[in-house]
Amino acid sequence: MNLETLLPLIVIVGPTASGKSALAVKLAKKFNGEIVSADSRQVYRGLDIGSAKVTRREMDGIAHHLLDIASPKRAMSAGKFQRLAARAIAGIAGRRKVPFLVGGTAFWVDTVAYGLRLPEVRPDPALRKRLAAKSATALLAILKKLDPARAETIEQKNPRRLIRAIEIASALGRVPHLVKHSMFDTLWFGLKPSYEVGLHKMVERVDKMLRRGLVAETKKLLASGVSKKRISE
Repeated sequence: MNLETLLPLIVIVGPTASGKSALAVKLAKKFNGEIVSADSRQVYRGLDIGSAKVTRREMDGIAHHLLDIASPKRAMSAGKFQRLAARAIAGIAGRRKVPFLVGGTAFWVDTVAYGLRLPEVRPDPALRKRLAAKSATALLAILKKLDPARAETIEQKNPRRLIRAIEIASALGRVPHLVKHSMFDTLWFGLKPSYEVGLHKMVERVDKMLRRGLVAETKKLLASGVSKKRISE
């Protein structure tokens, strides 16, 4: 694709509590931008305190996209997020503003920024039900038998990622290599605070969550019908 046809995209990444959201707002104000959240928890309605979702005050008048777009009772897939994010970014660029992709969740950022072509394998409810009770260690062992290469690169302690990989490998024989086909000309900013600073900010954030009402928010989600399993996920 010709570079002139690519849409501009600024990507801000970094670990939890590293200051991504605050930096994105400052840059968006300076360069007439809007922000697309790439956080796999902040997409859910009602999960505000527990996901450290940016508040209206923190947004400081900057438009944010892909927050509160899904029910917490059902998982949002990376593929669906990719489609919604691409649409949101195109809309921002169409308004002659600068799109910022801010995350969060590394795989979700990569699916958008690199235009990863994800395998089109439909969910297998029966297989997922059989695998749901297994530990991450047991799921990893299953994946190693189906696709040793993918087992080496996957998040090995993430049951959802493991189950999806097993699902794909069972249907296709292996998890195919993800082909990149990006629509964007990206500029990346990576935040990397020192271990001591990062730990201090994490402790501060957890304390703030508890003071703001994390326990009450969790009880409210449970009372609304969100299962304990979904809460833990």
